[in-house]
Amino acid sequence: MFIQTESTPNPATLKFLPGQTVLDMGTADFPTAEGASASPLATRLFGVSGVKGVFFGHDFVTVTKDDETDWDHLKPALLGAIMEHFQSGDPVMTDDAQAPSGHAEHTGEDGEIVVQIKELLDSRVRPAVAQDGGDITFHGFERGVVYLHMQGACAGCPSSTLTLKMGIENLLRHYIPEVTEVRPVAV
Repeated sequence: MFIQTESTPNPATLKFLPGQTVLDMGTADFPTAEGASASPLATRLFGVSGVKGVFFGHDFVTVTKDDETDWDHLKPALLGAIMEHFQSGDPVMTDDAQAPSGHAEHTGEDGEIVVQIKELLDSRVRPAVAQDGGDITFHGFERGVVYLHMQGACAGCPSSTLTLKMGIENLLRHYIPEVTEVRPVAV
């Protein structure tokens, strides 16, 4: 098994491409070790000293490290853990795990606007940020403000504010005049 690695715009996050499907649908975000019990792979990765967050996409795994750990020491251990997991035959997610994360439901007014927001996120934004090892999902819309949840390499990335303001906000405002601002949320 050959696992490729790619850097991301977030220097604390590295993207691993195992050459096979990681998740059939959606994404899964594990910002802490405490929430990783739904995934044998995430649990294994958090067992490596220095791992601060784990994120799964369709065909990649991103790992975020703490500030004290150097990639030169961490990367070989992570490659080994990912390889061991896929060779073991264990599932990435347990059978009773919740459905992969995605957009939050929106009830009430502005339903048509929210549908447009989600369509633009799915067609224009999410594929681009997946290339960088992350995901951005809809969290809410209230009085012109779109609230987005940043995951994987996007969470804590130094360029995430620029991505939100100059990229996503401008895109949404161009296509949907009701949108006035985009703000990040922590879930």
